[in-house]
Amino acid sequence: MIAASGLRWTLTLVFALTTAHGFRRAVIPGATRADRVDHALHTAMGLAMIAMVWPWGMDLAAGPQVVVFVAGALWFVCSAPFRGGEGARRDRLPGAPAQAVLMGAMAWMVTLMDSGDMGDGAGGGSAMQGMPGMDMSGSAGAATMTLTDTGPKAAAGVLALASVGFALWWLTQAFDRARAVPATAEGRVPGGGEAALGPACHAAMALGMATMFVLLL
Repeated sequence: MIAASGLRWTLTLVFALTTAHGFRRAVIPGATRADRVDHALHTAMGLAMIAMVWPWGMDLAAGPQVVVFVAGALWFVCSAPFRGGEGARRDRLPGAPAQAVLMGAMAWMVTLMDSGDMGDGAGGGSAMQGMPGMDMSGSAGAATMTLTDTGPKAAAGVLALASVGFALWWLTQAFDRARAVPATAEGRVPGGGEAALGPACHAAMALGMATMFVLLL
């Protein structure tokens, strides 16, 4: 999907870092089952985003990905009210809609990227030009395809704005968590970076997704 090599590698690095964090949290000892599911879904999202950045990602089957991300959206909405105690629920509930929206957005984007009989992104044969609602000519410069229909373009714009909003919210959470960890008697602040890492990774993923949506416009 990404034609500009610099942007392609930058987004790959961003998504690779968030994927590594999600995988680590999914397998870390002591994690709850719910946390493992959360981070397994984040890992799947990161891997799918990496694939979307590269032309070979358009050859992956869309159906299983759509199933995973639709199920992920339902998971975040339905499971949030039942997590842990009152404090845990209060912390998770604001983020649950954002996670659900991004999971749904992933399902929508994967559907758009479904290549069918198309060739690879930058090469652009006649089959690629025939994809309904898509311009495969790379007219935007940085992308190998852009949306042409008004409805999908509007949806991509709304999702881009929503993703930026989510990213800013998660960045705020990261800063707050980094500052909120109490200092020790020696004056050090233990664990501040670890506490902030989760929302920081969510913010990076959301910003990366916003970039992908903007490229579709």
